[in-house]
Amino acid sequence: MSDERLNASIRMEALAPQLADAAAAWAVRLGLPQGGEAQFALQLGEAGLQLVELGPQAPGPVRVDFVEGAVAHRRLFGGGSGQMIAKAVGVQPGVRPRVLDATAGLGRDAFVLASLGCAVTLIERQPLIAALLEDGLARALADREVGPIAAQMRLMTGNAIELMTGWQGEPPQVIYLDPMFPHRDKSALVKKEMRLFRPFVGDDLDAPALLAAALALASHRVVVKRPRKAPVIDGPKPGFALEGKSSRYDIYPKKTLGKG
Repeated sequence: MSDERLNASIRMEALAPQLADAAAAWAVRLGLPQGGEAQFALQLGEAGLQLVELGPQAPGPVRVDFVEGAVAHRRLFGGGSGQMIAKAVGVQPGVRPRVLDATAGLGRDAFVLASLGCAVTLIERQPLIAALLEDGLARALADREVGPIAAQMRLMTGNAIELMTGWQGEPPQVIYLDPMFPHRDKSALVKKEMRLFRPFVGDDLDAPALLAAALALASHRVVVKRPRKAPVIDGPKPGFALEGKSSRYDIYPKKTLGKG
């Protein structure tokens, strides 16, 4: 989570003439030029909205797709409620907590939780990523099989700390955080998503404030996903952790789920 300023040049473009009006509408919403020199492009095509790096040897485009690809494979074959993320947020027989994913990114973890029956609110601060999410959710809602899952997901765009501090209505039972970690190992930047997003997102240097706001709002627990060997976020220490091969879930319990 960095600020909303774009730290790289980007333009909006339509990949087909019939999409020109819709692309122009996105350009106005996001304050992007159409045409001109740029390092990146937000493109609208028949398959939806996608972000792509321009120039030679650039990785392929990134879009949010909840219907096909890796997300669909994880939904069908990922292990269901036995997944570590499900255990971390407290999914158990008869218990499907209301979850706020305050660092939504491409929405993959939120979709997993929604597919398990959790109502999930997503917050994404970076406008470009939020646009990809909005487009992906709209396409998912139109799919007969995935639509009921997408209907469990609600997207909010804005600063998560501010939104949590000024939260109105019933608080989420569980708040899930997956802050961008300051990577020094170049091998961690191989993924094209990381390469595309870092110029816009940066590292979550305000992670301690994010954790503090989450702890003040969540009614039952806060869950923080970290690289397995990364230090805990500055602040209160987690009550316990679940550790996998590459990731770790630090869990800050406040109240037992399923006990009211």
